[in-house]
Amino acid sequence: MYEFNITLNQPFAEAIETVKAALMEEQLGIVSEVDVQAVFKAKMDKDIPSYRILGACNPKLADRVLAAEPNAGALLPCNLVVRAEGDSTVVSFMDPVTVMGLSESDEVQAVAAEAKEKLQRVAARLQ
Repeated sequence: MYEFNITLNQPFAEAIETVKAALMEEQLGIVSEVDVQAVFKAKMDKDIPSYRILGACNPKLADRVLAAEPNAGALLPCNLVVRAEGDSTVVSFMDPVTVMGLSESDEVQAVAAEAKEKLQRVAARLQ
């Protein structure tokens, strides 16, 4: 499976802040944030529930990946989807082991395993 997810019993705006704080506890900073809801509205005049894609990164892990395989940057950062579902919010974590499994580098695979452990700890904090 390419992702694992949890559901938070929080409204979207509160959940976004909760997720960002939990990521920071694992030294995962947000390097990108795409407001898909706003993009769909602006580009297609389509209304969808709140939906954000967060790009989370630990610079030390990213450095190891790029040192081992410079083009593996195409697989970075670790993306998360935070989306409203009724009164709850679903947080879907990209599985770095699956995504970085596209690389044949042992070091990239090792970093992927560490990144997955970090994301799993984030998910556990959120529950």
